Amino acid sequence: MSAVDFDEARFAHWLEEHTGRSGDIEITAIKGGGSCEMFALQQARERFVVRRAPLAAVSDTAHDVAREYRIIETLSSGDVRVPRVLACCEDSTVLGAPFYVMNYIDGEVIRRGLPQRYIDAPDTQGHIGEDLIDALVELHAFEWRGTALASMARPEAFLARQVSRWMAQLETYRDRDLPGVDAVAQWLESNRPAQGDLTVMHGDYKIDNAMYSKTLPPRILSLVDFEMTTVGDPLIDLAWAMIFWPQEGNLIAIAAPGSAGGMHAHYCQDPAALIERYARRTGRDMAHMQWYHAFAAWKLGIVLEASYAKFRSGASKNPTHEFFGFLVDQLMERAQRFAC
Repeated sequence: MSAVDFDEARFAHWLEEHTGRSGDIEITAIKGGGSCEMFALQQARERFVVRRAPLAAVSDTAHDVAREYRIIETLSSGDVRVPRVLACCEDSTVLGAPFYVMNYIDGEVIRRGLPQRYIDAPDTQGHIGEDLIDALVELHAFEWRGTALASMARPEAFLARQVSRWMAQLETYRDRDLPGVDAVAQWLESNRPAQGDLTVMHGDYKIDNAMYSKTLPPRILSLVDFEMTTVGDPLIDLAWAMIFWPQEGNLIAIAAPGSAGGMHAHYCQDPAALIERYARRTGRDMAHMQWYHAFAAWKLGIVLEASYAKFRSGASKNPTHEFFGFLVDQLMERAQRFAC
């Protein structure tokens, strides 16, 4: 926790004006907020979180917290596990950048390793993957037509434009040889499945974008980070989640068996078992899942290469961006294994 970098009195005035909540407030910065900045807000006995766009956003459209606010607000009308949002501010003069306020969720985020209570009860660890799938099924079942989400997405010909879109993105910063990226792109175009169901897509669905319970058995209290949410092909979300699923031998997996704080090998499901659970609960055809695995890894590699290219050029000093080079190489290897 650390001090904040904005006028707390001005924020308190804004909070009362837009939510009706008055009284003394206590604000502290939270580390690990991902692409956006997070602040813990305490007022009397109530706790909230302020999510603010970076003060130096990379573009006018990057980190659009107002869009994310509208997405969460829309999803809250259905059976989707999302935080409760209170208010949004697009006036950068209040906190230095747009932000929104949501309720505080007292949960666990699984990143490098499992919480100790999960480690101590290995027979409950199977619930981690099961609930990851069940929460995704709920998200994909949300009826987006007729909601604000319909005006925030371009679902028409969604799959047909994906490969060309991401190759064009790559060309804006491509400065090194990426083995397999072009061959995989060709394979994806040649083997693209017909457009199937169109659903809400989280866009960055993975184990560390969920808040799990502190009690056992593990259960997802809320999904988080809806910056990339749109309407598209739901199987991309499923394949994306499997990239990071704790699997022995997966060098970019989160809390993989055999790693410090990792899942118990006996209770960690194989990705095929989780995909089968999704198939049973949705009735969707998994015949082309290999394509989705290849595409998800290929796309994520291209996304991360943007930050690695910034590091290579000296435009970024972030050590995480240097590590992205390793991740990109691993992702391209994964994409090539599926693109065959």
